Amino acid sequence: MNRKINKLAPILGRKEITSDQGTLDLGIDMERDIEGIGMGVLSDGTPYLNQRGLAALCGVQNAHIGTISSQWNETVQKPRISTIKGILMEAGAEVGQPHIEIPHKGVVHFCYPAEICLAILEYYALDAGSNVRPEARKNFRLLAGSKLKEMIYSQVGYDPTGGVAEPLRKWHERIELNHQSAPSGYFSIFNEAHTVIYELIMAGANIGEKMVPDISIGQHWAKYWDSNDLGSRFGDREKFPHRYPKDHPQAKSNPQIANCYPLDALGEYRRWLQDEYLDGGKFKNYLKGKKEIPPSVSQLAIERLSPKLIEQ
Repeated sequence: MNRKINKLAPILGRKEITSDQGTLDLGIDMERDIEGIGMGVLSDGTPYLNQRGLAALCGVQNAHIGTISSQWNETVQKPRISTIKGILMEAGAEVGQPHIEIPHKGVVHFCYPAEICLAILEYYALDAGSNVRPEARKNFRLLAGSKLKEMIYSQVGYDPTGGVAEPLRKWHERIELNHQSAPSGYFSIFNEAHTVIYELIMAGANIGEKMVPDISIGQHWAKYWDSNDLGSRFGDREKFPHRYPKDHPQAKSNPQIANCYPLDALGEYRRWLQDEYLDGGKFKNYLKGKKEIPPSVSQLAIERLSPKLIEQ
């Protein structure tokens, strides 16, 4: 937070962004609006902010960003435009136009790629003289280098590496091994935790042998079951064999003996899962204890599953 950042991270190779790109096959793959910051990812993987979102990040009026675009190719360059272009040149980018116009859902969107957003943000943070904005300075310190790209990717749930495939594979292997393991008339925590596991994967969590969220859910549910004597209300729980895939170290002691619960208690479990585990903060505490999960992934997972906690 307190380190001074003087320049953008270098971009490998030189590339040119022109207004003609809006006429190609580019589209908006994913988009979101986070507290007034409009952002998304184009179909070629380019992360962007919309005009209103970039203006909010810089602490200026939306019209100021529009003026940068309209004055970009004037014969006599304004000092502001020259400075921003100089920042981009140092970073290795040749820019014919600062935004890309993308038709989407019947509306033309003005999309500002992340590299251009950072150059404009740096200008308002450091180089705008009396027009330097404290919001821009704060946000530039937070988002310089690759941080803005990472923030956009995490907030919209986009994985630029395609790494979501491996966690999905491991999860599907567990499903194949265990989807019919619990006896008739009973439900297992693993099968009921699919929504939580899926949303964690979509948020960017590396679900696998080191992160097994259904264990946390099962432990808390078992305590709730015992403390509220739910067995007398719904019937006794039973045991069943649960198996892990061969590439999991847990597989060495297969089968693991797990609890399963009467189907009559399923409604009570689902209410408890949302009200007490997710909204009650247990899920948030579980993610805090996982050092391998970046804060941005945790935030996105919580927002997907328990938006009430975002305001706390």
